[in-house]
Amino acid sequence: MAKTKKSDVTVEDKLRALYDLQLIDSRLDEIRNTRGELPLEVQDLEDDIAGYEKRHAKITDEVKELDKDIKARKEAIKQSEALIKKYTGQQDNVRNNREFEALAKEIEYQELEIELSEKRIKEFKFKIEEKKELIAKVDEKLANYREHLEHKNSELDKIVKETEKEEKTLLKKAEEFSQNIEPRLLKAYTKIRAAVKNGLAVVPVERGASAGSYFTIPPQRQMEIALRKKIITDEHSGRILVDAELAAEERKKMEDIIN
Repeated sequence: MAKTKKSDVTVEDKLRALYDLQLIDSRLDEIRNTRGELPLEVQDLEDDIAGYEKRHAKITDEVKELDKDIKARKEAIKQSEALIKKYTGQQDNVRNNREFEALAKEIEYQELEIELSEKRIKEFKFKIEEKKELIAKVDEKLANYREHLEHKNSELDKIVKETEKEEKTLLKKAEEFSQNIEPRLLKAYTKIRAAVKNGLAVVPVERGASAGSYFTIPPQRQMEIALRKKIITDEHSGRILVDAELAAEERKKMEDIIN
């Protein structure tokens, strides 16, 4: 689409360019609406999966730490058993009862240490079993979420592929038409589009009112719109107004361009 010199651009040219852009944006809105809530559902599922994966990793790390604790306790038992053997051997060479009793106390202490370590090992093993059950539940949840995500992604990919070519063409056309609209008008158009629910910033006058509105436009105002000499907005909705004839011409033109 060849660019027009700014000095040669009439109000009618601006109105046609704005309505052309509106037609393109409306079609893009339709395409995106066909996807419905799928993109959000996919994002939610991805967030849920990331959360469960993080939880899985945390529990797995806790199991590893408990395994380390068990190994440390088993090593402590070996050390205590070695000391018991050592002290028992030393009891055979004591010179008096005092030395014998002192060694007996050391042996008793190491036996208590062994009992404590064995108790802790049982506790750690019980915790590991609990955490493995949690991991199994998390794995099950992850499998369900991943399967659901795959299904949703498949649905979304199918819809995207059906409209991908058209969407790319429309985006390119939207960029082309935007370059032919002065920044001030383009900014106003974008602001109005963002403010209205259906994204319609430029609408034709139909049956004496702006499209989608029940408020009648005075005949004198309708004549001004039909003359295409200035940009006129709807006083109720703020939308830019074009006459029905211009709208029909541009719809036909855009259908030919898009198709």
